[in-house]
Amino acid sequence: MDNSDKERPGRVSRRGMLGVGAAALAAVGVGGALTGCGSSDEVNPSATQTDPTDAIAEANRKVLDAYPFSDTTDFADADRGFLEALQPGVIKDDKGKVVWDTDSYGFLRGSCPSSANPSLWRQSQLTIKQGLYEVAPGFYQIRGLDLSQMTLIEGDTGVIVIDPLISVETAAAGLALYRKHRGNRPVTGLIYSHSHVDHFGGTLGVTTREDVAAGTCPVVAPSGFLEHAVSENIYAGTAMARCAAYMYGAALPRGEKGQIGAGLGQTTSVGTVTLIDPTVSVAKTGEEHVIDGMRIVFQITPGTEAPSEMNFYFPDRRILCMAENATHTLHNILTLRGALVRDPHVWSKYLTESINLYARQSDVVFSSHHWPIWGTDKIVDFLSTQRDLYGYLNDQTLRMLNLGYVGSEIAEQMRMPPALEKQWNTHGYYGSVSHNVKAIYQRYMGWFDGNPAHLWEHPPVDNATRHVDAMGGANAVLKKAQKAYDDADFRWAVQLTNYVIFADPDNKKAKDLEASAFEQLGYGSENATWRNFYLSGAYELRNGSFGTPTAANSKGLLAALAVDQAFDAISLFVNGPKAWDAKVTTDWKFSDNDDRVHRAELRNGVLIHYDRWPDDGLPAPDATITLTRGGFIQNMIGGGNMQDAIAKGDIKVDGSMAVLAQLKGLFDKPDPNFNIVTP
Repeated sequence: MDNSDKERPGRVSRRGMLGVGAAALAAVGVGGALTGCGSSDEVNPSATQTDPTDAIAEANRKVLDAYPFSDTTDFADADRGFLEALQPGVIKDDKGKVVWDTDSYGFLRGSCPSSANPSLWRQSQLTIKQGLYEVAPGFYQIRGLDLSQMTLIEGDTGVIVIDPLISVETAAAGLALYRKHRGNRPVTGLIYSHSHVDHFGGTLGVTTREDVAAGTCPVVAPSGFLEHAVSENIYAGTAMARCAAYMYGAALPRGEKGQIGAGLGQTTSVGTVTLIDPTVSVAKTGEEHVIDGMRIVFQITPGTEAPSEMNFYFPDRRILCMAENATHTLHNILTLRGALVRDPHVWSKYLTESINLYARQSDVVFSSHHWPIWGTDKIVDFLSTQRDLYGYLNDQTLRMLNLGYVGSEIAEQMRMPPALEKQWNTHGYYGSVSHNVKAIYQRYMGWFDGNPAHLWEHPPVDNATRHVDAMGGANAVLKKAQKAYDDADFRWAVQLTNYVIFADPDNKKAKDLEASAFEQLGYGSENATWRNFYLSGAYELRNGSFGTPTAANSKGLLAALAVDQAFDAISLFVNGPKAWDAKVTTDWKFSDNDDRVHRAELRNGVLIHYDRWPDDGLPAPDATITLTRGGFIQNMIGGGNMQDAIAKGDIKVDGSMAVLAQLKGLFDKPDPNFNIVTP
């Protein structure tokens, strides 16, 4: 190929290097379900935190020359329609715990320090704006009171709420601020745009189960919503929550050398998560519903930013909601906290459909993050740019994949078209070109790149021990790592020090050097989640684990589990080797579900479960347990005491009481505090 010399490993885009040579980091320019931190006093900053090196300060200075900082259109749009901020910008739960603290980000009003990428600083200055905004007559948004935005639409008799934030407390505070200006309108409809917790967790802050049950507040969601909302947050919830603590900088202090945002919003609230089952399921594009007199046309977009998601159009008002499918950032194909890999090809196609069906007939577009855009031509341009962004990443990754390049090589070589690079909304504040390319490779090719040398590598500790030994021991490796740090080759410095730490976990010199290198990488990153990961790793190396700041599986989500989902979740706790020889059969009779009987068989280390039917001829169980669905979830997953419930008569057991103790003894308890940067 004529241009093959442009695609050799080691060639990095201008956006990736910005003229800093080998010292630069992939996170400068290439941009690289959910926990968070309510206030900045969760931890104390380490006294040994490093200052930015000259190389990072220079890299950040060059960002100012690379991008159009004189363009203030986004700031004007973010301020448009402002009515009032929440004062003070602190929200507490009923016990006085701070669950959200906008005021802790006051330092962002100042000029960008050398310890932050100016592009990310600019994004955080935009996302920190908070309060009540009027988008159009009768359309209002609560912004800056959680990771997401809550939209309120006035109908004939009340107000329709779209995406009620993460926490009951933040949603209630937002609704109260709206009512302060627009009166005490009842909530006459609730719409979940998709299945991520920042779009449904605050449900009981805006409505009640009684109103939903009475039909005065229909709850609308895309088909498959409940299944995906629960499964993503429960099945791998502990591991995801621990990694999300890094991703959102949950335990980092706020400040110029700490957490300055998350790109999509500032961070996540840490209040009470709730969920009410949808009463209306939207199954196809073009489906129309009228809620409190407001006509809404829906576009189903599964497999885009969430496995269950939808956009919607208000034809009588020429207003379009894009859920989270088009925001002012490059989004994630695979989030750093973990999730199912998304499909950028179908994402791009659905954005084309949005443009052709709705954008050309729209005067306003808003999403459930960031700020709206006004004007038909601007809307079409914005959605077209977002569409081209995901389409280009998908197509070019596959092109290079089919030339034999692996994900890490493609990520280093990928350069976005100049027309996309110059648009602020394509920058990798939340997702990144680098890790999105690797995710696309993973989607099509999996973890294995085809090289047999990578087929059966040693696990991290064994791998590190062999590397350190091959390089002459820890001291020799640390000398090389120090030289890499001094040369501003921070990526190599962290790789070398990581070997030493995993071979010798008590090596303080290695930990301090890796923490310093992590800090430099964080200071230079345009991507907020990369910055938070780097700085969280540095913090834990210096101060020890901060664990998972919030519960991985909230009671509100657990309560929404169907019986089958609850058994699926429990099956993941079985310690297979311990249960190899166990054979236990139990029947679970649910008194609040027409005495439904669900059988569970533990055999060969696997928990199999299925519904029983009358006269099915199955052998008798070792025990039959009669209880409610809620009692089952609370006592088997939610931390309740089964024996106490039996003693109180809430649970009845016919057969062997020892069976329950035997089962419990074969379950592992997930660890929300597992190590990440140390073995």
